[in-house]
Amino acid sequence: MKKMSTREAYGRAITEFGATNQFFVLDADLSKATRTDIFAKQFPSRFFNMGIAECDMMSTAAGMATCGKKVFASTFAMFATGRAYEQIRNSIAYPKLNVKIAATHGGVLIGPDGGSHQCIEDISLMRTIPGMVVLAPADAVEARAVVEAAIEYDGPVYMRFGRSDVPIIYDTENFEFKIGKGKTVLEGNDLTIIAIGDMVYEAMEAAKHLKEEGIEARVIDMCSVKPIDIDLIIKAANETGRIVTVEDHNIIGGLGSAVSEVLAENCPVSLKRIGIMDVFGRSGQVKELAEYFGINAKAIIDGVKELLVK
Repeated sequence: MKKMSTREAYGRAITEFGATNQFFVLDADLSKATRTDIFAKQFPSRFFNMGIAECDMMSTAAGMATCGKKVFASTFAMFATGRAYEQIRNSIAYPKLNVKIAATHGGVLIGPDGGSHQCIEDISLMRTIPGMVVLAPADAVEARAVVEAAIEYDGPVYMRFGRSDVPIIYDTENFEFKIGKGKTVLEGNDLTIIAIGDMVYEAMEAAKHLKEEGIEARVIDMCSVKPIDIDLIIKAANETGRIVTVEDHNIIGGLGSAVSEVLAENCPVSLKRIGIMDVFGRSGQVKELAEYFGINAKAIIDGVKELLVK
């Protein structure tokens, strides 16, 4: 099975689309890690290294956008949403400017960097900003589609990309993505697993093992965390009666919270949230961290069985 990180796919996508779209790319001295260095080599006149000055980068992106330019601003999720939150809120989102925030290294599954760099709050922070679109692709194919959608969208977009290579689960030729729409990747009627990012593949693996035990789990990729696909969530709740959410993010304020809001207002059903349990990350290898924090296929299987017992 082919693998590629979504950050790598992001770097390739902006370079691909940069040939036919006149946008600019800013980076906060992390271009090799965010993979904007691919764009920089191809289009040096449209790339700016802003240095380790994330707040200034977001303000500069906002200024360029006021002049009619489309701008991608890239850095790690922790620095983009944490350090530069005020600039994103007041300078980009408040005036509804055409800035695309591309944040890599989201979640704890970035490996040894540790809790200071493992951002588990970014989706929550961005989701609560009025008018901000929040997207978290599951693989390289979806990451490319997310970049294309961001280019076409008029307004601020937050895109969350991962560091590690993940299996490519989608077929490039037949893949379609729309902001505000989720995608059912596996059918099932006993319960529904809604996942984002790296966790979509883990949810699919969990569903395959559950099927061997006679449990039919539906799996939904909810890449568009905001706007979220309310209709798809309600449909799944009505048809399966139970929902499990899975994310490499704090269970407070992220996908689990977004889904629970929809369910509470429309069709309350049993819900279990799987994710980072309101604790900071820690250093370790990716597989070790996934096991430690309970965000792998095994943990999903255990969570599903726990919910079914209830």
